[in-house]
Amino acid sequence: MKIILINEPFVTGFCRTQRWAARTRGRVLRAPDWLAYATAVLEKDIPGAEVKLYDFPAMNWDKKDLKNIISNESPDFVVLDSTTPSIFSDIECAKIIKENSNAKIIMVGPHISALPEETILNSSGSVDVGCIGEYDYTIRDVILNYNNLSIVKGICYLDGNKKVIKTAPRELISNLDELPFPAWQHLDLMKYFDGGKLYPYIDIISGRGCPNRCIFCLWPQVMHGMRYRFRSAKNVVDEIEYDIKLCPKVLKGGEFFFEDDTFTVNKERAILICEEILRRNLNITFSVNARVDTADDEMFKIMKRAGCRELLVGFESGNQEVLNKMNKNITLEQSLNFVKLAKENRLEVHGCFVIGLPGETEVSAKETIDFALKLGVDTIQFSGAVPFPGTKFFIECDHNKWLKTKDWSKWLDDGEQKGVVEYPTISLEKINYYVDLGLKKFYFRLGYMLRFLFKSRNISDLYRKIRGAINFILYLVEKKNGT
Repeated sequence: MKIILINEPFVTGFCRTQRWAARTRGRVLRAPDWLAYATAVLEKDIPGAEVKLYDFPAMNWDKKDLKNIISNESPDFVVLDSTTPSIFSDIECAKIIKENSNAKIIMVGPHISALPEETILNSSGSVDVGCIGEYDYTIRDVILNYNNLSIVKGICYLDGNKKVIKTAPRELISNLDELPFPAWQHLDLMKYFDGGKLYPYIDIISGRGCPNRCIFCLWPQVMHGMRYRFRSAKNVVDEIEYDIKLCPKVLKGGEFFFEDDTFTVNKERAILICEEILRRNLNITFSVNARVDTADDEMFKIMKRAGCRELLVGFESGNQEVLNKMNKNITLEQSLNFVKLAKENRLEVHGCFVIGLPGETEVSAKETIDFALKLGVDTIQFSGAVPFPGTKFFIECDHNKWLKTKDWSKWLDDGEQKGVVEYPTISLEKINYYVDLGLKKFYFRLGYMLRFLFKSRNISDLYRKIRGAINFILYLVEKKNGT
């Protein structure tokens, strides 16, 4: 049996695996970690199967390459990812595979999870099965029980009468330690780049789910649930050692990034992982996602000792009313205190801000930019709010007719990030304007640029900074020229 998992082609530079799938302003490209987990499960649980993982964006391959690979490989099953902005292209990829093989096509990812019936019907028979939510084991069960799909939980498919069938929901994976480590050996980890992270970087997912209920966040609401499930510290650090063997260059200027929704949400567990890293004398650098209401001096100190470089934090807004409406459950004072404590422990802070959530006005957008500039963070990102299907934000926008379009093909501007909501209090154009203004005001300060460059850790760090800066400048030039 031959099984191929594909992060399929779309527009050049499209980053499918982040929470907001798009070609980002910094031209971030992240490895398909969720597909890598599923690949490892198939290799482990279907003995004798030939399993391959292809990342088309990383290889800069297009749909002609897809046709050639499928024709040459003749797979029995093909797994395709799905995102809202790329869904029509994803379905086109499924059709290309159908036309050039006898493969059964399984689609996974946030879009088909949020809109399973619509996606199956829109595919006109090109997608055989959709996996809803967390799919590591679902793919395996579909393949092993393809002739009796009704017993597989967490899927949708067409029956003989062309009616969409949804099976019972699948329970979330309770013991994450049972999962094999991601099958990174199928990928060239040096292909992935993020100007905000050291180069090269490798994702580590030490826990899934999120207990917080921000209305806009895609992964907890659509894929991994609100219950935070943790891997053991031993299992996490075992994976780090495994990754080092696969990609030794991560020790020479690179870092690990904990992609958990909030690594710091459980102080005891975060400390256990750091203690395990220290016990094994691993000379690694890592960064994590954090929340401002988890600031803790004891935890920050041991994180720094274990090699933590940076905390990525969703400050989101500089206006308390907007924070309240997005159900962020933090205060502006907590944000200020968080950065202060991080700096005292010599931890860098990357600030994440969103323009265009409910309650936004031009005044609040300006307040957010001013707040971001005074916080004292080291790097920053501004994004326009996007209400993805399956989130409370989408339901609210749809109900209030704030969506500019529900034509998914118009959710990007030639692959570029752009807003898709408009309020009586602020237009879509103004949302996009303030996103770019915030970035320019932060990064185009002479003093900041000089400090940013001269604080470089090594040649690899200087490379990622210069490359990230060039990527952002090219975005601005292309936007100005309308390309």
